[in-house]
Amino acid sequence: MRLTRREFALGVAGFGLAGCLPGGGAIPQVARPDPELEPGLRPQPNPAYDQWVAAFKTRAMSQGITQGTLDRAFRGQGFLPGVIERDRNQTEFNRTLEDYIAIVAPEEKVAFGRTAYARQRSALARVEEQYGVPAEIMASFWGVESYFGTKRGKIPVISATSTLAWEGRRGRFFESNLMDALRIVQTGDARPDQLVGSWAGAMGHTQLIPNAYQENAVDFDGDGKRDIWSENPIDAFATTARFVSRAGWKRGAPWGLEVRLPQGYSGPTGRKNRAAVSRFRDLGVRTAQGGSLPDHGSAAVLAPMGVGKPAFLVFHNFNMIMRYNPSENYALAVGYLADRLAGAGPLVGDFGRDKYGLSQEERKALQRGLTRAGFDAGTPDGVFGKKTEAAIRAYQAAKGLAVSGEPSRALLDALG
Repeated sequence: MRLTRREFALGVAGFGLAGCLPGGGAIPQVARPDPELEPGLRPQPNPAYDQWVAAFKTRAMSQGITQGTLDRAFRGQGFLPGVIERDRNQTEFNRTLEDYIAIVAPEEKVAFGRTAYARQRSALARVEEQYGVPAEIMASFWGVESYFGTKRGKIPVISATSTLAWEGRRGRFFESNLMDALRIVQTGDARPDQLVGSWAGAMGHTQLIPNAYQENAVDFDGDGKRDIWSENPIDAFATTARFVSRAGWKRGAPWGLEVRLPQGYSGPTGRKNRAAVSRFRDLGVRTAQGGSLPDHGSAAVLAPMGVGKPAFLVFHNFNMIMRYNPSENYALAVGYLADRLAGAGPLVGDFGRDKYGLSQEERKALQRGLTRAGFDAGTPDGVFGKKTEAAIRAYQAAKGLAVSGEPSRALLDALG
C-alpha cells in the first residue's frame, strides 16, 4: 500500500517543547490519561503487550534511545484497546461522501473556518510563498484534521503507537513511529506529556505523525523550536506544506473542481482512468455551473456515489492530497473545504434521498425531533451513527413500536 501522511516515507501527523531535556535537571512530566477519555482509551492491563514493550525497549536502546528517555516516555503509558477498534473503523473509508462531508465540512464549520483562516491568512501566505501549496489548502488540512486547532486530540502518542505496533496489523509502521516519538522526547522537542493526539499517534494542528515530524519539521518562525504543538500553528503549517511539496505538489495548479456529467454518461470514471481534458469535454462533461472545463493536464472524473450525484474532475494535485491520507473521500473533502474557505458556495449537485427515502435535511430534522422528544440523537448533522440508532430504538421501545433502530418517513412525521 502506498505510504501517506500516516504511512509515507516522508512522514506525516505533531506537538510542543522541552523543559525535560536530558541532563537538564527538570522534574519529569508524566503523561496521564485525560479523565474525559473513554475507558478504552485509558491504559488497560495486558501482559502480552507488557512483554512486547520490554522487548521493544531493548531494540530501541540498540538504535540509540537512552534508558532515561525510555523511563520518561513510558511512565504512565499502557495498552489502549480503543485505538485498535478505531483502526478498524476509519470514517473516511466507511462513510459515503455525503456523510463524510457532513461530518468534516458542515456549514457551521465553514463559517468558523473562514474566521480562523482570515486570522492566519498572513502566516499561511508566507508558507505558500515558500512551498507553493495554496493557503486555502493548508487551512483546509488544518480544518479537517483539528477543527482549526480546537480539537488536537488527547490520546497519549506513546501508548497509541506502542499498542498498534504490538497489535501487529501495521506493526512495522507503528513501531517506526513509536521510535520517532521517543526521538522527539530524547532531543527535547517535546515532553512526553505534550505528545498527545489522535488514536493513530497523529499530533498537533495538522495531525502529524512522528515519522513525518522527523522528516519534515520546520522552525518556520525562527524561534529555535520546531514547535507544532503550541497555540501558534505556523510551524505546523510549514511542516505540512513541506511534506505536500516534497510529495510532488504542482505550484499554481488546482486540485480539481465539481462537474456536471451528462445524463447517461458512460465515459471513464475513477482516479486511475485518467484522460486529456479534451476527451471529457467531448463526452459532454461541464463545470457544475455549466461552463467549459479548464485544462490543467491529465485528469480523472470521480463520481463516488454514482452518475447523477455530485461528481468531480480531479488533477495531479488531488493525488498529492491523498499522500496525506489515502482516502478519496478525505481528499475530496479537503478540496471542497479549501474552496469554501476561499469563498465558494456549497456543492451544486444534489446527493438526493437515501435508502430510507430521506434527504439530508430530513435526516437532520429527524435527529432534532428525537432529541426534542427526549431521546438524544447527537449532533443534527444528517449522519446516522450509533447514537442516532440508539435514540430511534429507545423511542420505538417507549412508544410500543417494533424496535428496529431504522429511520423512516413515518418516524419523521410522528416526530413532527
